Amino acid sequence: MTKTPDMTKMVQDMMAAFPVDNAAFQNAFKTQAAMAEKMSKVALEAAEKSTEITSKWAKDTFAKVADVSKAKADPADYTKAATDFASVAAEMAAENLASFAEIAKKVQMETVEMMLSAGKDISEETSAAVKKATADVQSAAKKVAAAAK
Repeated sequence: MTKTPDMTKMVQDMMAAFPVDNAAFQNAFKTQAAMAEKMSKVALEAAEKSTEITSKWAKDTFAKVADVSKAKADPADYTKAATDFASVAAEMAAENLASFAEIAKKVQMETVEMMLSAGKDISEETSAAVKKATADVQSAAKKVAAAAK
């Protein structure tokens, strides 16, 4: 019977002939981690500002409800208090929604800036990695060609 050839050694030799730049993987990881950190910072700042707006809105609303719930001498005063509350509540809603829109706009702008910056960095890193890999492959091919002679 014939013995099955050990492919392990052949695969190891083949993989050793193709240089792998571990620094490229490390740089990619570092770039991704930095990007994630920046994105987290933007998200956390937006969440903090949104929470502040929501808290202030709730406090202001409770203060206005307290005014409405006070006992009145004249029944017509209840109608006026309810009308005033509805008017003030509508104004507060418009102001706070505008504040939320500003936060969303800021998050969007910062995200776009980060993505553009990351795209530029990735293009530069990829270009450098491709040039290095091309040089390494050419060098390896020359060594193989020289060894074959």
